[in-house]
Amino acid sequence: MIQQIDYFVIAPPLVLALAAGLVLLLDAFLPARPRTVIAERPGSSLPSRPGTATGLGLVTLAGIVVALGFVVAQALGGGSPRSTFCVPPGLAGSGALCSFVADGFTLVFAGMVLAAAVVIVLMSMTELAGGAIPVGEWYFLLLCTLVGAVTLPASRDLIMLVVALELVSLPVFALTALKRYDGRSSEAAVKLFVVSVVSTAIMLFGVSLLYGIAGSVYLSRLREVFGGQATDLPAVVTVGVVLVVAGFAFKIAAVPFHSWAADVYQGAPVPVAALLSVISKAAGFAGLILVLVTALTGQAGTWAPIVAILSALTMTAGNLLAMRQRSAVRLLAWSSVAQSGYILAPLAVAATAPGAVGTSMAYLVIYAAMNLGAFAVVMLVSKAVTRNELDDYRGLALRRPAAGVTLAFCLVCLAGLPPGLAGLFAKVFVFREIVGGGAGWLAVVMAVNTVIGLYYYAVWTARLFTPAGRPEPSPYRPPLAAWLAVGLALAAAVLFSVAPQLVLDLTSLSASG
Repeated sequence: MIQQIDYFVIAPPLVLALAAGLVLLLDAFLPARPRTVIAERPGSSLPSRPGTATGLGLVTLAGIVVALGFVVAQALGGGSPRSTFCVPPGLAGSGALCSFVADGFTLVFAGMVLAAAVVIVLMSMTELAGGAIPVGEWYFLLLCTLVGAVTLPASRDLIMLVVALELVSLPVFALTALKRYDGRSSEAAVKLFVVSVVSTAIMLFGVSLLYGIAGSVYLSRLREVFGGQATDLPAVVTVGVVLVVAGFAFKIAAVPFHSWAADVYQGAPVPVAALLSVISKAAGFAGLILVLVTALTGQAGTWAPIVAILSALTMTAGNLLAMRQRSAVRLLAWSSVAQSGYILAPLAVAATAPGAVGTSMAYLVIYAAMNLGAFAVVMLVSKAVTRNELDDYRGLALRRPAAGVTLAFCLVCLAGLPPGLAGLFAKVFVFREIVGGGAGWLAVVMAVNTVIGLYYYAVWTARLFTPAGRPEPSPYRPPLAAWLAVGLALAAAVLFSVAPQLVLDLTSLSASG
């Protein structure tokens, strides 16, 4: 029997894969320009092709926009979810068994990933302007990461889920180390590689245990086997559930699997740090939600307390460590860890609260916009200063009003203060859900951590409007791409602040669908 493939369903990842191949071919055959630039190691030089670099960036951007167009077309198509790579009906037994499903959950995550990717490509154009990083390899690896990030929320079997998650992770190792002759980048890449390998091994061990008990890799079949009706399941199922949760905890930098985050964020190029904090994190949460809520709902008695404890520890450790930071990137890294705790909180009550998944998705979407805006401004400042510490941002709103106001607004949103209503309502959504789900103690922990988070966000914001007392160390004129990245991130932050309830309604509807 011939497998029927619905190419419209797989169009977004397929377009990204084709764009990656096209970028690799263009980089190999386009002629090099004669100009050279000094690389980061003294006394060495790398060939720079400014026209080629811009062209490859535009090709990458075009591929992302086309893929995003297919996601929008699928969303506007309405109707029931569409699927492909399905087991023939004669072999599937009761119910359909499909590996790739494009439903509301898939489309929201894919749309968020691709929208964030547009900003990250614009940031990459700025990062690559110096010529010290191979352009073709950079965009090829970035597109490969996006293929995995778009495929992962559509995955409905364990094999595709693990493969997609690794496709998100593996190119990031190389992206982190592409900044040649930079010891911090090399160290960050090695740390990220080791942590990812360990997390994958733990996850695969747990997945193998679940498969061994259920005899199937499909999430819908796992839901039937591990459902509430099953009373004779062996104790090894609990071990499998714990290992799978631990594996995903590494990917989203949840405590106690978080120690890699700050060093990797600081050592990686700023666009890669933004990718890790938004796209990689979103992929990790998509996989975690699919496994827990779709496949292991019947085992909520095992994983719900674990998720609640991880959430409390993650938000607490992230906020406390962020208070001690003087580096802007490290502060955003620990802030990102704390935000992971907030996103995890509703999942702790997902088995009893129908809107918990939608609330986590809404918080993740809002967080992504604010964090991208902050990283876009940090990248601008990093080009003009050496250490990129918080003191380097003194008077930024006075020297560069657009960048300073954008960063201030994003920080205020992350803190959950007005006029950043998006961040405020996102936290209110989470409070409401976890209290309604019966996890009052977790709401208290989150309330305390929200107050702690106000401190370092407020301190950084105050610096932006404090006169620096000295001129900017190195005058830097950002290219148009950098300002477009800042503008797009700010536009999304303002939009979500104007209509935060719209985000919750959209994500809740998609999660229930």
